[in-house]
Amino acid sequence: MPKCLLVFVLLSSQVFGQQFVFPASENWNHLKEGQTLSFQLTTTDAHQAHFSFEGGADLGLSLDTLGHFNWTPSFDLVDRLEKQKEVTIYFQADWKNGNKIRKPITFLIAHQNRLPVVEELPTFYVKQTSFNQYQISSDYVSDPDGDPFVFKSIPSQMPEGAHLSSQGLLTWTPSRNQFSGLKKNPMVIEFLVQDQPEKLEATGRIKIAPTQLDLPPEILLVPNDSMITIKEDERVNFKIYISDPNGDENVSNSGFLCTDQRVPKTSLVENTPMQAEFTWSPGYHFVEEVDKEKTIDLLFFALDKSANRVQRKVRIKVLDTENLEEKDKQLHIKYVNSLISAKALLDELDKNHEILTKAYKQAKKGKKNRAILNASLGATTGLAPVILTDDPSSYKAVSAIGGTTVLTLGTLEATEVIGKSKADIMEKLKTNVEIRNQLQVEGDNFARKYALKSARREKVFEADRDKLLPIINSQKLVSLELDASKPNYKKYSAAEIKKTFADFSEE
Repeated sequence: MPKCLLVFVLLSSQVFGQQFVFPASENWNHLKEGQTLSFQLTTTDAHQAHFSFEGGADLGLSLDTLGHFNWTPSFDLVDRLEKQKEVTIYFQADWKNGNKIRKPITFLIAHQNRLPVVEELPTFYVKQTSFNQYQISSDYVSDPDGDPFVFKSIPSQMPEGAHLSSQGLLTWTPSRNQFSGLKKNPMVIEFLVQDQPEKLEATGRIKIAPTQLDLPPEILLVPNDSMITIKEDERVNFKIYISDPNGDENVSNSGFLCTDQRVPKTSLVENTPMQAEFTWSPGYHFVEEVDKEKTIDLLFFALDKSANRVQRKVRIKVLDTENLEEKDKQLHIKYVNSLISAKALLDELDKNHEILTKAYKQAKKGKKNRAILNASLGATTGLAPVILTDDPSSYKAVSAIGGTTVLTLGTLEATEVIGKSKADIMEKLKTNVEIRNQLQVEGDNFARKYALKSARREKVFEADRDKLLPIINSQKLVSLELDASKPNYKKYSAAEIKKTFADFSEE
């Protein structure tokens, strides 16, 4: 019975007699990655104990036999997505008398985000007036926690026209002035690397300098075509822009060569040493009619001071083309001449109409006078002069025979014998009017239908011209006894033609 009581006392002494003394602060066992925890572990026993632990040796935790505890959780202990992690350590104290105590302590470790790391970057070498791009490599920028990160530009640091994407692509096309300034003073621009989602930012720097390579010039043609097809009456126009990655002052010469010597050197006009314009029109005689087309090559080139050469080749196919301008001139001449012939005949017919009208009036007056004379001289014998008109300026005297027993001619017979026939004049008037009306109608239609250039290019133009010829050369004109000594073509102004044919066109 006493022996059992002794054992109980020993157990009570081991379990309840000694206790660990840990830091008294609240949440002392809550740590962050990279945060150091250091304290002196003791017990409530006055005798020095021998301290040890289990379960944390591989985590960098240290506890010497005297109770000196030290631990800095590494930054890779807690996953970035896990956020926090529990680590349980078993502390043990041993005494020489064989007593020992153990106590588990659970440490709560929280993930600690770190700044991205930006190392020194290679220099960004740029070319003048060229599109330059620079990708910031992941070999020089990283995040120690494995967080995704984005790049952000600092507007005050960026040169005009430069752009930095969120993926780290820096693009810039430096102007001539910017490149010139860069040659004197290379620049350093700063940018930000921001991790996600914590948005911690680190600053990086890029040095920008002009290219150190001796590069050839560059040529830009507008339009940027290598093969062009044109007609003889069309024009080729190129705007030529020359630049040199090493600076404009490095360009020494530029120009063009052509496989056909008929393309003049004056076709290329230099506006500035770095800009020119090529303009050329083949003309209607460039392609032989038997060839139908002709192909030539243009070679634009530029040289720098180191004899580096760049060239751009353009092939031009020229198609044989009808000379519409000349054709339109010839068609217009035919158009005008046809209407001139028609107008000349109309004028002659108008004059002839006046003559015939006057003759008809005279014939009518002559019949009336003779009829009166025969009635008044019925008792007269012998011959006497008789005046046949009342107009003093055109007196006509004839011999009259008096006496009814001697003169037995009637009125009709006297008219036919003495003076012109009224019926003949009337027939000529009808012919005159018929030809004139027909010619006026056809002439008006012709002038109106072919007033435009495009209409005269049609095949029916010649057929419609031919319709005027039978009228102008009508066989009935012979009966009108027109003056044959007058020229077929007269000189008429456009206004005179238009007066006769209202739809006449001068174009």
